[in-house]
Amino acid sequence: MKALYLLVIGNGLSMTARKRRKTVSLPMMMTDLIMASWETIALRTLLVMQNKCSPAEYQRMVREKAVAAATSGRRLISAGSRVSMASMLAPWRNRAVANAKRLRKK
Repeated sequence: MKALYLLVIGNGLSMTARKRRKTVSLPMMMTDLIMASWETIALRTLLVMQNKCSPAEYQRMVREKAVAAATSGRRLISAGSRVSMASMLAPWRNRAVANAKRLRKK
């Protein structure tokens, strides 16, 4: 089931389908996190060894961990004991997968 949204373009209306995120099970999320983390660490290590790691990349390494920790902490505080492990790991997994994908292109 797709949710449809109306967009006003100029004088006409256009309907677009919104993509729904696939729910990922906790074991699959942990597997994704492990694999993407290993890949990211390997690619960043290669950049450092080749002296191609920019100052922005070094800052990104620290900043993304801080943001993921803050997001997980906010979820823990707001949901209390009802928070799921999957929702706590999601920010870490999402960044690790995005980093691995981005670094593959370098």
